[in-house]
Amino acid sequence: MKILYCRVSTADQKTDRQRVTETDFDLVVEDKCSGAIPFFEREGGKEIKKLTDAGVLKSLAIYSIDRAGRDLRDILNTIHFFSQKGIAINFISQGLTTLTPDGKESPISKLMISILGTVSEMERSQIRERQLDGIRIAKLKGVYKGRMAGSKEDALAFLSKKKNKKALDLLKQGYKGTEVSKIVGININTITKVRKLGLVA
Repeated sequence: MKILYCRVSTADQKTDRQRVTETDFDLVVEDKCSGAIPFFEREGGKEIKKLTDAGVLKSLAIYSIDRAGRDLRDILNTIHFFSQKGIAINFISQGLTTLTPDGKESPISKLMISILGTVSEMERSQIRERQLDGIRIAKLKGVYKGRMAGSKEDALAFLSKKKNKKALDLLKQGYKGTEVSKIVGININTITKVRKLGLVA
C-alpha cells in the first residue's frame, strides 16, 4: 500500500496543496495538529504505524519535511523507524527519498533532510518567539490580559483533547452523534460542539 501523509496545524486549515498527487496513492492519512507533537503520537501517525506493523505499508510520501514535524530529533527518529522496516519516505516538495533503490539509506538525502529539518525547527522557534514578543508588547500597552475567568476555550485546544479528537475522527468517518457519544463517552452537547468547530457537515 502506498500512503500519502498530510498535516496542518489547525482544524480550519486545508490540506489541498499537499494532496495534489493524491490519485497516485492508495490512502491519504491526515493530521490536524502541531508539528511539535511526535509523529507516532498523532492520530494519523498511529494509523500509519498500525499499517506498518501489519506489513501493509510499502511506501510513504509526505509533501514536505516540515509536514513530518518541526522537531529534528523526531523527524530523524521517524525516518529511522521506517528505514529499519525497509520503507522509503518520499518528500515530494524537496524531491528527496530516504532509501536508495537497493534499500540502503541515501547519505545525500540524509544530509539534506538534517539541514532542512533544522531549518524547520528554527522556523517553529521563531514563530513562538514572535508570538511571545507580541504578547509582551500587548501586556505593556495594557491590551492583553490573558484568558479571563469564564472565557471560552480556544477551538484548537478544545479539539486537541484526547476524547474530542477521537470524536472528531469518528464523525468524519460518518458515525452519528449519538453513536459517537456512546463510543467515546462524552455528552451529546460536546459532540455538537466538536462537529461545529471541526467543520463536519
